[in-house]
Amino acid sequence: MSSAPTSTALPAPLPVWRQFYALTKPRVIQLIVFCALIGMVLAVPGLPSAAQLQLAAIACFGIWLVSGAAAAFNCVVEQQIDAKMKRTAWRPTAKGQLSNVQTLSFSALLCAMGSAILYIWVNPLTMWLTFATFVGYAVIYTVILKPLTPQNIVIGGASGAMPPVLGWAAMTGVVSPEALILFLIIFLWTPPHFWALALYRVEDYRKSGLPMLPVTHGSEFTRLQILLYTFVLFAACLMPFIMRMSGYFYLAVAVALSIGFCGYAFVLWRHYSDGLARKTFRFSLIHLSLLFAALLIDHYLP
Repeated sequence: MSSAPTSTALPAPLPVWRQFYALTKPRVIQLIVFCALIGMVLAVPGLPSAAQLQLAAIACFGIWLVSGAAAAFNCVVEQQIDAKMKRTAWRPTAKGQLSNVQTLSFSALLCAMGSAILYIWVNPLTMWLTFATFVGYAVIYTVILKPLTPQNIVIGGASGAMPPVLGWAAMTGVVSPEALILFLIIFLWTPPHFWALALYRVEDYRKSGLPMLPVTHGSEFTRLQILLYTFVLFAACLMPFIMRMSGYFYLAVAVALSIGFCGYAFVLWRHYSDGLARKTFRFSLIHLSLLFAALLIDHYLP
């Protein structure tokens, strides 16, 4: 008796709502909202009042909506590139599961809703700064800088560094020097974080045609840049303590995390492997998350 023929079943497509949700790049948005929340908390002396907690919740929701809109717009612009890369080939736009009209309509809806919420229930400054961040990421970085220059992530990193500024503006209605220090930390953190990823994904970027630094200047040059940026980032991470935004608890955490990041970067520079690049990338996420968590904890220490 012959056995029945076997067949390999294709995985079922995601439900439509999950496809739209995937366009917002949830993991990235979570980090954005977290950094914005830290800016909100640090902008308020002492424990926040009920009204301030409500304002922060509304602002986080508005920022989440506009950030999700920018991510969805990015998926439309880069759908052909995404389809060539293992890391992004699963996205609904890359697979053709959602059309450009559907995705652009979704992006426009999120942006309009988020902007309205921020303008009406938070303040106009936060709305305009958030909208400027949308334009900076979705248009200036994605459309103009990313395909043209290997310094795309350096210049475009300004958009990614805006969340704590947005959070600060939401609670105070102004952009203070303290908010700009938080901006500087993320701005300097972004290149070594992203270049570590680009090192072990270099073949994907080469196939996509994007001029990422490891593609245009090679692995050794990129690793040196990562190391140099971690040194400058180390100095920037000390600024909250120097400017009396935080105390010794934050200082201890910042020094430990910065030494760890510099250590990863040094070993990566001297003894490269894809596995080490992946570990460096993952540590960079831990570095930023714990650094801002330490700022939050220190804010409430006596």
